[in-house]
Amino acid sequence: MKKKVIIIGSGFSSLSAAAYLAKDGFDVTIFEKNSTVGGRARQLKKDGFTFDMGPSWYWMPDIFDNFFAEFGKKTSDYYQLDKLNPAYKIFFSDDVITIGDCMNKICEEFERIEKGSAIQLRKFIAIAQENYDIAINKIVLRPGLSPLELITPETITRVDQFFKTISSEVRKRFKNKKLISTLEFPVLFLGAKPSKTPSFYSFMNFADFGLGTWHPKGGMYEIILAMESLIKELGVKINTNSPASKILVADKKAIGIIANGETHLADFVLSGADYHHSETLLNKEDRQFTETYWSKKTFAPSSLLFYVGFDKRIENVEHHNLFFDTDFELHAEEIYDEPKWPKNPLFYANFPSVTDKSMAPEGNETGFFLIPIAPDLKDTEEVREEYFNLIMERFEEKTNQKIKNNIIFKESFCVNDFIEEYNSYKGNAYGLANTLTQTAFLRPNLKSKKVKNLFFTGQLTVPGPGVPPALISGKLVSELITKSNN
Repeated sequence: MKKKVIIIGSGFSSLSAAAYLAKDGFDVTIFEKNSTVGGRARQLKKDGFTFDMGPSWYWMPDIFDNFFAEFGKKTSDYYQLDKLNPAYKIFFSDDVITIGDCMNKICEEFERIEKGSAIQLRKFIAIAQENYDIAINKIVLRPGLSPLELITPETITRVDQFFKTISSEVRKRFKNKKLISTLEFPVLFLGAKPSKTPSFYSFMNFADFGLGTWHPKGGMYEIILAMESLIKELGVKINTNSPASKILVADKKAIGIIANGETHLADFVLSGADYHHSETLLNKEDRQFTETYWSKKTFAPSSLLFYVGFDKRIENVEHHNLFFDTDFELHAEEIYDEPKWPKNPLFYANFPSVTDKSMAPEGNETGFFLIPIAPDLKDTEEVREEYFNLIMERFEEKTNQKIKNNIIFKESFCVNDFIEEYNSYKGNAYGLANTLTQTAFLRPNLKSKKVKNLFFTGQLTVPGPGVPPALISGKLVSELITKSNN
């Protein structure tokens, strides 16, 4: 008889784990609190406009390819993938940097800004590529159970890169502040300041410049739909509108959950929900971590998000646009060092309808705006409106156009919503930051140390924040469950 696994949540890591476990012969059932699958990768459709509410960058296409290949599938079986050219634009106070779709174009742009920088960039990216190969093929595929997992013939020769920072390495090679910001930007996906992120994580720069930025036609939610289709084909059952209110434990062993007032028994319980929230579903004596433990952790940022429908096409923008026309370091300090609403924040603007006409009515534009902020800030409608007006003024100035009067509608999402919709600790958007002291075995474990047959997956555990790591997290935890069953 098949062993039963209950999975709490249906984000990328949960869907990934569900696929691997079903393939390995388990009877898998998902319980999702919201009305649709996807966790934070949800979709908003309104008046003919389509928005990805969460992740919007498709990086590391090899990870997605590898995932579907393990089930005899290809990404093209489910969605059309297009490489963006240019990948994105960065607006500075006195210039605009355009990141092309290949190294030659990017080197030309760097050289335009700082003479001699192209040679340095190629050297930097060569190291980043080696790091990427080691990270993805060696380190990331390990479950974070022991510090020895970080010790390989390759990492031993790079041990200094775990103690130097991205910030110091970039500044050693480049002098121009705009180029420095451009190279420090990708590690923000890891949820930490460049000055706190080990230089080994330069592999994110290879993911950016080397592998490029892609777009699944119809938006990132197409990946969720693809994974949902795959797991249903594998026999996984999905219950939406079914929040788990309790993880049941008997004799220090997980035996099921309570959802919607009903008891559901299983041989294994896996939570892909927020790790902190998952532990609150246990009795105190069964929790691994105290509130003090969580309060001392460095969390990745939260976000103030706006989903805006425009009644005209927006000019002078690309699919992805970064507005770095203010102080990068000051904004980072206002997120990590002295958490507060930023005085003059950097922000990101995404117009998927620039390259994908299916995401907005003809002649209109879908706009998604994101301001990174510290978690746990006081979130009010007045503050949201104040920041929307602030970034709109800057957006209009930097792109030389008026757009505020062309807004058909706008919706916002912030700290309160992350808590309400996703049970997110302090309203964080990206999980635990990947600092040196929160890497690999130093992160909360995939497997509970106190309760047998209880497991966790997602961005607060191994390997860390981001969509590709979430897919890997699901694979790693499924392997631990399969091993526990043997």
